[in-house]
Amino acid sequence: MEIRFISTLTADDEGQMAPALMNAVTALLDALPIAYTLRIETLGAQVFQHTHPSAAGEVVAEALGTRRQSASLASITADLAR
Repeated sequence: MEIRFISTLTADDEGQMAPALMNAVTALLDALPIAYTLRIETLGAQVFQHTHPSAAGEVVAEALGTRRQSASLASITADLAR
């Protein structure tokens, strides 16, 4: 899943809001048993990135290799069940 958020904030406002947004979203997502990467790029060329691995996600990545990176979790789970 890729989510894009386009704002009308100024570069200075984005620079102040990006860390707060990163903290809020990672607090929500870290509670879930999923692997994800959250990346925020501001107009002022600041980049904030947080990666959270999951044990299940690491096993799936090793089992299926890089050719399946864009596959959905449902299809990966179905492949592993076969």
